[in-house]
Amino acid sequence: MAWSTRQLAELAGTTTKTVRHYHEIGLLEEPERASNGYKRYGVSHLVRLLRIRRLTGLGVALADVTSVESRDERAQQILRDLDAELAADIEHRQRMRRDLAAVMENRAALDMPSDFRTLADDLPQAQRSLLLAYSSILTPAAMAALQEQLSGPRGDLDAEFAALDEDAPDEVRQRLAERMVPEVRQQQKDHPCLGDLGLASRRERAVAESVVVHALVEFHHRAHLDVLRRVHALLLADVATGGRINGT
Repeated sequence: MAWSTRQLAELAGTTTKTVRHYHEIGLLEEPERASNGYKRYGVSHLVRLLRIRRLTGLGVALADVTSVESRDERAQQILRDLDAELAADIEHRQRMRRDLAAVMENRAALDMPSDFRTLADDLPQAQRSLLLAYSSILTPAAMAALQEQLSGPRGDLDAEFAALDEDAPDEVRQRLAERMVPEVRQQQKDHPCLGDLGLASRRERAVAESVVVHALVEFHHRAHLDVLRRVHALLLADVATGGRINGT
């Protein structure tokens, strides 16, 4: 019994183009040809094709098929790497399902990083938008520190800062900044990884700084920005070289 290329492809659940490609890269041996010039495939070709399909179905790259079949040390490393990739992908998809379920149940805000969804109701809109912007630049460790920082009790200063009028007089801004300094200093002490944008960011420093600056300007009015500048000036003696993120 002999099969044509089309018949072999159908039996293996693939295409004639794929069969020809396997011939070209040396994974599948060329069969004998009949007197009319047509290829004649046998069971050995089908088994070989199914074996290749099984390995590629598991995620093995075509370039690694021969190595995996050899079962040597490199084959084991290829399989270990593949297993690690699959584990990471499964974890990612499970997290996506949890986030999707939260959105469908109206328990999660779409303008918050997924790990911060439980804080959504307690944060002002501007701060939620800032967090989403920060999630594009901060490392997982920095985001975790930021989440821990925001999960603590929220004092009157947070509400006062959020409610600050854009036309607040100079003395009101100065008093608020002075009262914020001890709290910001404590935050920097409790979460040192947030104190250096170069360490906290997974992007180039210039890119990270541009995101922070543009986000602050976009989501805070001029009085907010003025208070933040005053806080920074008051903390300047304690600030190490590099950028600072105060989590506000």
